[in-house]
Amino acid sequence: MKMWSGRFSQGLDAEFEQWQRSFPFDRILLPYEVAASKAHASALAKAGVLTAAELEVTLDALEQIAAEGVPSADDPNIEDVHHYVETRLVQIAGEVGYKLHTGRSRNEQIATDLRLYVREQNDVIAQQLNEFIAEFVEQAEAAGEAAMPAYTHLQRAEPVLVAHWLLAYVEMFLRDLDRLADCRNRLNVCPLGSGAVAGTILPLDREGIAEKLCFDAPTANSMDATSDRDFALEFTQALSLIALHLSRWAEEQILFATTEFGFVKLPEQYSTGSSAMPQKKNPDAMELIRGKAGKVVADATGLLLTMKGLPLAYNKDMQETQQPVFSAAEQVASMLRVAVGYLATVTFNYERMQEAASGGFMNALAAAAHLVRQGVPFRKAHEQIGKGVQLCVEKGCELEQLSAEELAGCGIAADAGFYRALTLAKVLEVHDVPGGTAPQQVKAALQKVKERLSPIVGVAHACA
Repeated sequence: MKMWSGRFSQGLDAEFEQWQRSFPFDRILLPYEVAASKAHASALAKAGVLTAAELEVTLDALEQIAAEGVPSADDPNIEDVHHYVETRLVQIAGEVGYKLHTGRSRNEQIATDLRLYVREQNDVIAQQLNEFIAEFVEQAEAAGEAAMPAYTHLQRAEPVLVAHWLLAYVEMFLRDLDRLADCRNRLNVCPLGSGAVAGTILPLDREGIAEKLCFDAPTANSMDATSDRDFALEFTQALSLIALHLSRWAEEQILFATTEFGFVKLPEQYSTGSSAMPQKKNPDAMELIRGKAGKVVADATGLLLTMKGLPLAYNKDMQETQQPVFSAAEQVASMLRVAVGYLATVTFNYERMQEAASGGFMNALAAAAHLVRQGVPFRKAHEQIGKGVQLCVEKGCELEQLSAEELAGCGIAADAGFYRALTLAKVLEVHDVPGGTAPQQVKAALQKVKERLSPIVGVAHACA
């Protein structure tokens, strides 16, 4: 029996009937549908719709449906996950199963199921981000005071500690954690009791339902509750930023693993070879993360476009909001699993990084800063050091290899202090401000990150 067939005298077009079904993809919402149905059943009993005996039979049947799990195969006679649970409930519990839909609508059911799904996936991905950040911290601590070039415009700019470079990604992923937490706070309200659009027809205990499902409160407006997908939009947008950050990180891993850079030694567990070229070790894990990031952004964009023109309240278009959420969550979770494993096994060529950080005029700004400390206006110091660099280019040497006489020809009064300022250790120490790459600042930043990391406390299904 269809959930709406009474008003119709003719059957659906066969092709349309199959085309409009959502059970092929929304059946993964079964655990959340069962949890919400148990909460609703308890509210029906409290309202006098179900007897104590009927409630027990209904809850036992729902437990059995949950234990059976998500059907592995599609059933062409089932319209959606709500239809499946009701059909299976009647098969197990008998006629009492038809009472469960009293006082509720599929409009509020899907809004609730999707919130429960997003909340759980939010917690899973937040925990994965915590683990990923912890691997960055471990690598940063292992790097000690090893240095490497930092780049602007993909040209060598200034030397930084390897740990400082790693912590730059930590900041990105900490912001991602904040966005997920913010999204979770806003989504954690319960639509059940909203009915199809105007509110339930029964005096249901909405606060009790929300509490059983570990929501903070019931939703405030039935029209908004049944048609709100902001939580899904926020979640997929947060995921698209995680994917973007993973893609930027993967791109640098790919670049730095090339022979031309030589900073990264690819772990064999996350690399593949070439069917034609025996010497190859390819960064497939990183390339796939970079490639899959586009799919997550596409999911978030598609969801925005689906919602952009919908009037209040529920519209069937919203059926199309589910798959982008499922896809984005699955993609990001899988990307993070691979990323965590890769980062735990990758090694860095500190010797090559240190060598690269010691040349290429990356001490030029530090040299100008030394002159500023001697009273030279920065613009003039910049000009003088620039002339020194030009002379080095002509001679094929580094700034510290110019004689005092040659530097004087550029307007630079070079004493022993000037040459000391050009050493790598002194160049790094120049940036001794919070957020800078001076060793003591990086050490403090590491400590702050470790203090921020904490286990994500999720919501178990047992909550319902």
